[in-house]
Amino acid sequence: MNILLAIDSFKGCLSSAEAESAAAGGIRGIIPDAHLTCIPVSDGGEGMLEAFAAALNATFVCLEVANPLGQTVIARYAITPDRTTAIIEMAQAAGLTLNPPGERDPIRANTYGVGQLIADAVSRGCSRVIVGLGGSATTDGGRGALEALGLKVTNDNIDDTEFLLNNHPVEVVLACDVDIPLCGPRGTARNYAPQKGATPEQVALLERHLQHWAHLVERRTGSDYANVAGAGAAGGLAFGLIAFARARIQPGAELLFELLDFDKHIRASHLIVTGEGSADSQTLSGKLPYRVLQHAVRHNVPCALIAGQVRDRESLLQAGFSAVESINPADMPVEQCLRPDIARQNIAVTLQTILRQCVDSKTKCKTL
Repeated sequence: MNILLAIDSFKGCLSSAEAESAAAGGIRGIIPDAHLTCIPVSDGGEGMLEAFAAALNATFVCLEVANPLGQTVIARYAITPDRTTAIIEMAQAAGLTLNPPGERDPIRANTYGVGQLIADAVSRGCSRVIVGLGGSATTDGGRGALEALGLKVTNDNIDDTEFLLNNHPVEVVLACDVDIPLCGPRGTARNYAPQKGATPEQVALLERHLQHWAHLVERRTGSDYANVAGAGAAGGLAFGLIAFARARIQPGAELLFELLDFDKHIRASHLIVTGEGSADSQTLSGKLPYRVLQHAVRHNVPCALIAGQVRDRESLLQAGFSAVESINPADMPVEQCLRPDIARQNIAVTLQTILRQCVDSKTKCKTL
């Protein structure tokens, strides 16, 4: 039996690779001779760097950069063996977790360190840069990253004569699954800045800053990028890179699947197992497990979904998942569920439950 594991990270608990390792252990307890293919996956957020590096056989580079508040941190990114492509996870330099909750400053937080990572990749000869957008501490519209790349910005003017990418044409691809604009009711400040520690007054201030920044950019470039779908991703980092680095947005999961020739692995499988930390009706709006399901359906391969928490189970089953299971017993305390050792054990047990259902022909997995 060929089983493909494509499980997203369980945020704050297990990485994609760790979750898949636990699932593999559970499967082998039921089917010792199963042929397992484990593909670490990510939609561009947490775990993106490891997933893409594994897919591309890339090696890691460590670099001293500025964190969101300008303090020096060591960030990692990866470069492919042919030295043409860099994989950058923006949270390595501008992530929310880089500053403790009591030390965060949503007004000052910026993406300068992300620009430093891009500049280093360009200096090493990379002609393609993939930037994963997710987990940001910032709402600076990408200004910090652009300044690290040589853009000169004053309160009423932008000078791009020394912008690094003017003389080093680089394909910039943004791995991102959100479609929010930069400003307005659906914009990045109003919807995401509170999660980064911003008070209502600070949200209003950040919105004004972004509106002014968008005005400067439109005046300099002659184009309105603020309303491009996804421009507000990662606190507007997408906006800045679209406007000056000619970046394009591509759904992170689909980009990874393209690099992996994912459908080839699906065609060779009898069952696919995907998963995420919390699954509900929002999963069907384009989150990674749903994208895995869409590929599975095309090739008529059963796809099971596991998650730390499951809501709207019937909606998920109706969407086509062969099985939908929470890994956590209903009476288990949350703090215990989040322990990595407990999560691994629960994943293994859940996979054994799913496989027994398959053997008993009680789910769509009966096609096995």
